[in-house]
Amino acid sequence: MELILISTAFLAGFLSLKCNLPPLVGFLLAGFGLHAFGFQTNDTIITLADLGVTLLLFTIGLKLDIKTLLSKEIWAGATIHNLLSTLLFSAALFCFKYLGISSLAAMSTEQIVLLGFALSFSSTVFAVKSLQEKGELNATYGTIAIGILVMQDIFAVVFLTASTGKLPEWYAIALFALPLLRPLFFRLLEWVGHGEMLVLFGIFFALVVGAGLFELVGMKPDLGALILGMMLAGHKKASELSKSLFNLKELFLVCFFLNIGLSEQPTLSGFALAILFMLLLPLKGILYFVVLNTFKFRVRTSLLASLCLFNFSEFGLIVGGLAFKMGWMSGDILVALAMAVSISFVLSAPINRYGHKIYQRSSRWLKETAAENLNLRDQLINPGHAQILILGMGRIGTGAYDELRTRYGKISLGIEVREEAAKEHKAQGRNVISGDATDPDFWERILDTANVKLVLLAMPHHQGNQIALEQLQRRNFQGQIAAIAEYPDQLETLIEDGVDAAFNIYNEAGSGFARHVCEQLKPEFNAPK
Repeated sequence: MELILISTAFLAGFLSLKCNLPPLVGFLLAGFGLHAFGFQTNDTIITLADLGVTLLLFTIGLKLDIKTLLSKEIWAGATIHNLLSTLLFSAALFCFKYLGISSLAAMSTEQIVLLGFALSFSSTVFAVKSLQEKGELNATYGTIAIGILVMQDIFAVVFLTASTGKLPEWYAIALFALPLLRPLFFRLLEWVGHGEMLVLFGIFFALVVGAGLFELVGMKPDLGALILGMMLAGHKKASELSKSLFNLKELFLVCFFLNIGLSEQPTLSGFALAILFMLLLPLKGILYFVVLNTFKFRVRTSLLASLCLFNFSEFGLIVGGLAFKMGWMSGDILVALAMAVSISFVLSAPINRYGHKIYQRSSRWLKETAAENLNLRDQLINPGHAQILILGMGRIGTGAYDELRTRYGKISLGIEVREEAAKEHKAQGRNVISGDATDPDFWERILDTANVKLVLLAMPHHQGNQIALEQLQRRNFQGQIAAIAEYPDQLETLIEDGVDAAFNIYNEAGSGFARHVCEQLKPEFNAPK
């Protein structure tokens, strides 16, 4: 059976990739297809799927700044959207009930409100996967979307605790002592090095210290993984730890998407009800946009964040399963929820992939907030007299900035998508501002680029560099452009797309090392005979 599952998942994911869709769409369809041929989910798949979600939340925590959750646009925005969407969905479901939908006819008011509550959530797994594939997890709209999803996860924990009647154990209060152990956690992270022990450290903290400890005291395990990740987020090795867990997490998440399709048998009535649920999905997207726009974000930020959250959540299946066990919900509705979640993923995948193009076509009809009233994250940018722009101030961008400053003086401006990282660079004396170079409006927000003669595309994701290149070309940038890439085919693509120079970061790292050795040590060798 394992061979069939792996082969089917690979083929379906490969075909989705060739159709310009995220592989997860193929995994979902593979699950439904296998179920149609009589295959069922099993304990191994469920366990691996749960591990994938736990590791996902842990890695989210590693990149999450607690200040993000404390901003009013996150906690207030998530709360307002959850309340309004639950009310709207419940009202729509009541209309369906009185129109004679048999599956809803027997449901009480409380049960319909519960169903509306389940439909109000968006998928953390899908959103993070989508943002990672586009390289925009740290973009302004990405951090807003993730913050809202984390708040929804907190709402989920409160609901599950209240609905099951199971309170945390009295000794759960000891969890408040975890912040006191943070220095010890940091020291351990420093001691484990950079190899397999770093990976094992991440698995241990996510599954044992986080999920296991929270489950032991009667709380949701996934919340524990998220919180432990957040506690480690301030460490300098947090990003390296996240990258070390990336492939393992991705592999487990394949089982998560397969499991959705394998868990439920599609029925005609369930499919019809799922289509009704899908008719309600635009309400969710519109509400996200209205709520975010109320906090004075630009149209682009509000729209892309809304598209990222434009789906139903796997949490709806958890709520549905719990309600089914308690006799609050029929099997047809549970099947409909599973199908609606899956269909929303299939629909949302291409929408997110072409989110920038959707914005470009729709922005003319959407009213923009006045520049002077924009949220601090979206205000106009003044590059001053900079002649070099460095897009992406990670290790490569920082190294390039320092080298160029040594050679030419203070003529460079670094653009970094992460606000905290930009502040750190400023504190170290670098001319760096926070901004999203993949944002079509980013270049419109820069007051004047007439002095810029060279742009370095140093973002860590190839797609992000490609998008920035497109934006530069659309504005008829006349200066020179250089870019980095990880693989030879990416180098070829960048050259074909019009960059003046493209560099393989691994090859250049080797030549840079050799050059540094020669400059520092000045070795003398005998001429070969």
